[in-house]
Amino acid sequence: MKKWMAFVALTAVLALSVTIENPAAAATNIGPKKCEECHRSEYGVWEKSSHFTAFRGAHKAKGAKEIAEASGGGKSMRKNKICVACHYTEIAGKPKAGPSCESCHGAASEWVDIHWDKKKIPVKKERLAAAKEQGMIHTTMLFDVADNCNGCHAMQNVDRSTADKLIDAGHPINGDYELVKYSNGEVLHRFYPPDITNNKPMTKSEMATLFLTGHAVGLMHATRGAKESSNSKYKDEMQKRIAAAQKAIMAVKADIAPADALLSDPSEQNARAFVKALVGKDLSSNVGDMLPTSFK
Repeated sequence: MKKWMAFVALTAVLALSVTIENPAAAATNIGPKKCEECHRSEYGVWEKSSHFTAFRGAHKAKGAKEIAEASGGGKSMRKNKICVACHYTEIAGKPKAGPSCESCHGAASEWVDIHWDKKKIPVKKERLAAAKEQGMIHTTMLFDVADNCNGCHAMQNVDRSTADKLIDAGHPINGDYELVKYSNGEVLHRFYPPDITNNKPMTKSEMATLFLTGHAVGLMHATRGAKESSNSKYKDEMQKRIAAAQKAIMAVKADIAPADALLSDPSEQNARAFVKALVGKDLSSNVGDMLPTSFK
């Protein structure tokens, strides 16, 4: 039972699939140990998470081999590219860890040196901009962070035919996935100056922004997924996500101008415009009663 729960938990946390606007073609993963050299506190959080522990347990869970085999890529999760895309961090062509730093922030080979080297680029703003151009997904890039999560949650980075087969074989769908609930629990890692040892909780305002961002991206993916899928289970779960997203977005319709366009046409362009319009606004009074009070 514990092994199966680890398998389910792994599908319910931050995703491995990286979705960025201008990815560096040559970018590859360097692995979490490299990140630990500077981000020890963040690494410590990851080391206690399901992302870390599931590397040794997910492939042993009951039903894992059957689910993997249903994808057509073989019954070994670690050798199955479809499974590896979400459940592992691949380094030099082999899965070496569970979902980790680069799963959310982008394959780092092209930007890892840029983002910290003050000698080469003294101005922080310019340094981060240069790193983003090489594929780094910064914490301020809320749409892209949320898009990463949805790449695996709701199985958006798998073609619909394959996803349907995985679901029929028993793969979890997790139609209740919500970004704040899953990012403020065991994976929360907000170590900011001046005290980089303190894991800073989100304010209600920050939660509201992330909550709405997650629902905007979720609406985009769920609408597309429900339309393209032929699996009734998946369609039902995506309808749940659509309804939850519509409720959240409707709550800020009077304050966020792009909400109307997003509700009528959940495209990436409209979702990005909506998320951009959230910046600098405290919408906690609009969605406060919808925010989760317990976290995964």
